[in-house]
Amino acid sequence: MTFKLIKAGIAAIALFAVPFSVQAADVPVKAPYYKGAPSSVVSYYNWSGFYLGINAGYGFGSSTWDIPAVKNSPKGLLVGGTAGYNWQSGAWVYGLEGDFDWADVKGSVTCPPGGSCQTKSDWLATFRGRLGYAFDRFLPYLTAGGAISHVKATNSGATPGFQGASATPVGFTGGVGLEYAFLGNLTAKIEYLYVDLGKFNCVACSGALTDNITFKESIVRAGLNYKFSGPLLSRY
Repeated sequence: MTFKLIKAGIAAIALFAVPFSVQAADVPVKAPYYKGAPSSVVSYYNWSGFYLGINAGYGFGSSTWDIPAVKNSPKGLLVGGTAGYNWQSGAWVYGLEGDFDWADVKGSVTCPPGGSCQTKSDWLATFRGRLGYAFDRFLPYLTAGGAISHVKATNSGATPGFQGASATPVGFTGGVGLEYAFLGNLTAKIEYLYVDLGKFNCVACSGALTDNITFKESIVRAGLNYKFSGPLLSRY
């Protein structure tokens, strides 16, 4: 009797369980939500800040004289110091830079009545703006601004007392460069600058006559800078 009651109870439970299992099978199963791989934070070199540096290079160019009508080709070495400041916004880098170089850039040519006409630059200073686009630690840039130099013109064959004079003409400069941050706050660069100092009147070179002398040069130089301020890395 007891065994029959147990069998009847089991049958009843099974009978009631069937509809519930059917309903459970109809309930949609929510797929897991995929958020994607966790994004990684990439750090880039930060070019912002004040810096000081040194530079050295080679200059070569041309100088023309009105009286006598000659042209020489000055060339020689330059070495000096640099100071500047960069602001970085995203990958764009804006900067101001100035430098002063001692120079020995000179050239001479034979000129009548049998002497030598020499043009020499013994120092050069530039003050420029810079615009670059950073590829992490690489910074290619354009630069342009003003230039001033001490230029001396000498005509060894002219009348004594009228053999030369010097001036500090002001002109313009422009060029391109590439800078690389290779160790912490240290950066190295190589750049090309074109300098045009216009012309100055060397009255003492021609015996009280107007004697316009021009000076133009191309400069290829390398430099080493140390950045003092600004975070080393940034994210953008």
